[in-house]
Amino acid sequence: MALRGKDSVGVVFWGVVVVLCAATAFHGCSAALFKKKSSGSGNGGGSSVVFQLRGNVYPVGYYYAEVYIGNPPKPYYLDIDSGSDLTWLQCDAPCVSCPQVPHPLYKLTRNALVVCTEAMCKSFHSPPAYRCDKPTDQCDYEVEYADNGSSLGILVRDIVPIRYSNGTVLGPRLAFGCGYDQHVSKGDVSPTDGVLGLGNGKSTIASQLRSLGLIQNVIGHCMSARGGGYLFFGNELVPSSGIAVYRVKSLPVIFDSGSSYTYFNRQAYQVFLSLVKKGLAGKPLNVAADKTLSICWKGAKPFRSVLDVKQYFTPVTLSFANKKSQLEIPPENYLIISSLGNVCLGILNGTEIGLENMNLIGDVSLQNQLVIYDNEKQRIGWIRADCNRLPNVDRDDDFFQPYAAKMGILTDYCPATDTYDENER
Repeated sequence: MALRGKDSVGVVFWGVVVVLCAATAFHGCSAALFKKKSSGSGNGGGSSVVFQLRGNVYPVGYYYAEVYIGNPPKPYYLDIDSGSDLTWLQCDAPCVSCPQVPHPLYKLTRNALVVCTEAMCKSFHSPPAYRCDKPTDQCDYEVEYADNGSSLGILVRDIVPIRYSNGTVLGPRLAFGCGYDQHVSKGDVSPTDGVLGLGNGKSTIASQLRSLGLIQNVIGHCMSARGGGYLFFGNELVPSSGIAVYRVKSLPVIFDSGSSYTYFNRQAYQVFLSLVKKGLAGKPLNVAADKTLSICWKGAKPFRSVLDVKQYFTPVTLSFANKKSQLEIPPENYLIISSLGNVCLGILNGTEIGLENMNLIGDVSLQNQLVIYDNEKQRIGWIRADCNRLPNVDRDDDFFQPYAAKMGILTDYCPATDTYDENER
């Protein structure tokens, strides 16, 4: 959904009950566990494709993955967004409007275009809005985000080297957006090269890998409160026990890694804020004039960490309308420490910025949670986790070292391609 930065904040909490409680353990409903198939790569079985995450909630404001694309493979920083489907990066096609990004613009290769008659293009567009006059016409796309950012471009296909958790490397050709006209919400500089869409549509990278028989369509991310974390496609890294699982349609809330903060609709937010203020009565905190977020407090001296102030706050338990689904959010998952040393509330009023009755759990509340989207069975699950270390991987200290070129992938899986000439389009 791509809501980033100050006062940036999607399914509705129908009848949500917000409770502040003293207990710190998560007590979810009794739920079935994810089942893993036997391990193996390249056969749609139990292996996972793994990416290292970088970034943090504050002050960076987002988490991103380094993804290699092309031949030779080149790195790009992609903002992970579970609220959208399309993966895209800025592209020299040529570029009409492109903010400054960390890496050189992606260059098209010969025969890279996805044409408008392909199923991939049709899955992205809803008829009859999209026209395909000739079978050889390019497939255009346009995406807009809640923070008023946007990308306009064409769908292309190129080699995307992927590394499995067992060390195997493959180089499938996958479709993604080549964005030649971008607008960011603030300024003319973008901290990432594009967006990695983690939704459940057919255009996602995970869905394409599933259609090639390379993984199960399961996505998981674990964002560390210390910064960084990991992302995976496939089901090998899913815990074998202890994870609460719910049907997506029965859980009236969006988990959105594309949002820095968490947003409640007006009614739920007012209940939450009232309970927080009541709990702070008599505590050594005063309202601070801090523009970092909507509500901040200061202490007798600047705070250096949430650990310095979390004792003044209590966990928030979200109980949804069916009363069987609960999510506990500890103080460290709804508070940040600003650059001024104040403690600020990372749960915001979404109605105030035009989200009406929509509600969303953003990065701040997903920290140190392994969140799993099982698109095969339309389920979502979560569990507290150590996001600083990959589960089921013995050597994660060097697991995320650059691998695309040094592991022979160019020779084995990436035949030579020619640079795409714009004049030949």
